[in-house]
Amino acid sequence: MPNVKLYDDLPKLPQKTEQEKARAREILNALYEHYPDPHCALVHRNAFELLCATILSAQCTDVRVNKVTPELFEAYPTPEAMAEAPIQELEELVRSTGFYRNKAKALKTSSQTIAEEHGGEVPQTMDELLELFGVARKTANVVLGNAFNINVGVVVDTHVRRFANRYGLTEEKKNTDKIERDLMALFPRTSWTDLSHLIIHHGRNACKARISEPPDHPVCKKYGINCKCRQMRKE
Repeated sequence: MPNVKLYDDLPKLPQKTEQEKARAREILNALYEHYPDPHCALVHRNAFELLCATILSAQCTDVRVNKVTPELFEAYPTPEAMAEAPIQELEELVRSTGFYRNKAKALKTSSQTIAEEHGGEVPQTMDELLELFGVARKTANVVLGNAFNINVGVVVDTHVRRFANRYGLTEEKKNTDKIERDLMALFPRTSWTDLSHLIIHHGRNACKARISEPPDHPVCKKYGINCKCRQMRKE
């Protein structure tokens, strides 16, 4: 059972009005309607595999990661095995994901910590996950939410940051920690893990980074208040 501290030790969240929260719930319901099966795109069988896949996903597509991980996990299926892996072999296995030296080091070093300090089990607290080499808050949120069903925060990637700005959910343009806190304050805690998946699905489907013409999507049309596609429709 996860440490009770997980459910109390949250960052201080900004104040949001009931009207703002109600609008956020409307957006959430609309996303659920269009994407009824929100899920993690990284293929994994357990928390350790998800941790490794998430480390590899930095500056890399989920599709590419999913092509690399089967061979990686066949060779080194446990933290104990990966902790003993020759670093050169790890580098070759993950080379195509980019930044392969740093990622191989993160896989090996974090596996050593898990094996030596956590009995071979991926820890289930934010603080402990952040102590692993190569693990930042985004990665920890992915693991906690998807492997353990523990909502401690919202994963903020490029899709989520773009969506939050275009939909008027934050005034912060770049600081992902501040964007995350705005989203945590607006949306029900039980939805935090799903929220990022829903937004990512919508970002890949309609709310793309570059828009040559306004997307013909009801969620965009109704809620994209800061998106340039709103002006494009008027023109």
